[in-house]
Amino acid sequence: MNLHKAINSRDVAAGIVRRWLEKNDFPDRMMGGVTSDRAFVMELVYGSVKWKRQLEWVMKRCARHLPPLPLRGHVLVGLYQVFDMDTVEPYAAVHETVAAVKAHFPQAQADFVNALLRRASREKPALRDALQMESIGVRTSHPEALVSRWAKVFGAEPAIRLCEWNNRPAQVAVRLHRSRVQMGDFLDRLASAGIRAEPHPFQPDQFVVLPRGVAPAHVPGYEDGWFSVQDPSTILSVQMLDPRPRERILDACAAPGGKLMAIAERMGGVETVVAVDVHDDRIALLRENLERMGLPRAEVLQGDMAAGVAPGLEGRTFDGVLLDVPCTNTGVLRRRADARWRFSLDGLKRIAATQRDILDNGAALVRSGGRMVYSTCSLEPEEDEHQVLNWLARHPDFALANERKLFPPADGVDGAYAAVLVRR
Repeated sequence: MNLHKAINSRDVAAGIVRRWLEKNDFPDRMMGGVTSDRAFVMELVYGSVKWKRQLEWVMKRCARHLPPLPLRGHVLVGLYQVFDMDTVEPYAAVHETVAAVKAHFPQAQADFVNALLRRASREKPALRDALQMESIGVRTSHPEALVSRWAKVFGAEPAIRLCEWNNRPAQVAVRLHRSRVQMGDFLDRLASAGIRAEPHPFQPDQFVVLPRGVAPAHVPGYEDGWFSVQDPSTILSVQMLDPRPRERILDACAAPGGKLMAIAERMGGVETVVAVDVHDDRIALLRENLERMGLPRAEVLQGDMAAGVAPGLEGRTFDGVLLDVPCTNTGVLRRRADARWRFSLDGLKRIAATQRDILDNGAALVRSGGRMVYSTCSLEPEEDEHQVLNWLARHPDFALANERKLFPPADGVDGAYAAVLVRR
């Protein structure tokens, strides 16, 4: 479906969801070209993706058969509105969704969608009652593979709380660059602009929660580099790395740069900091953020740390190395609506192997007596504590100095893990 030929915002959202279903494209990347009614389209896309399993359960209760895959994007978007969005008038949701279907599909398909959505709207109370008798995976729209393993790792009740947490609207938090602005002054400037923000309870001295609907780019101080957008959980690995002035520090998986900014702030600059990332677009984003933050002198290199020591790092060693490795993202499912459906045991094994390669290559860059911080935004033991223990068993020249894991429902932030590994 060509989004430029979409007839309304619901049609735009349905086209994105359809492409996600058919090609497994990333919804956040497809949202990049949406400018008209962006907030509404984003809510429809992410909500439909997040609640996919629950909405498919509703489909089965309200129709004799599931709609064909090309039509399912429109059905998911329509059902999400009538079943989960109390702020949307059901009549408008049904009318505009059916109109969008008519523009792309035969009349019989439009009649099918019309009947399904009207029945779901009419029987919504009874459907909600019946839903409570289903499994936690159906009720909270999570894959069984995640629900069952979380119940084994964390316990049944914590697993339920985690699933519920993942379905809450994600807060937008920013970290202040306190070399440029102090918390009190920043909150005063926001209040003067009509923005009522509050310090985040997890790190109230440096993180602020923005009200829903406020775009960070419209917040006072954005262009002046007063803050960077990041969840408070992201500061954990920097705190454990504990970079100090005049040390040589490597951020080996640096984009988009939030952790690098925090490192530079602690060190008083970036003259002895090196940043590495692999993809062209992420390197460009990193440089853009560094420029906005007034840190253009940072040494930025491109390289794949899973494939070997990045070009430009040969023969160099560092006092501290930060490895914020790629992972399954199970600690940030509240923010990444599609990540829950991407999880698989085979994928977990592949990403764990990549993480081991990055650990091996990162370790070669740590000087004697130096330290390496390994971090993820995953909750899975295979990527976190088990990964570290297994790696240490093969590298007796390193020792575990400290580790910490953040569990979202308990800590009130995204999930994260970090471990400090010291070279003997």
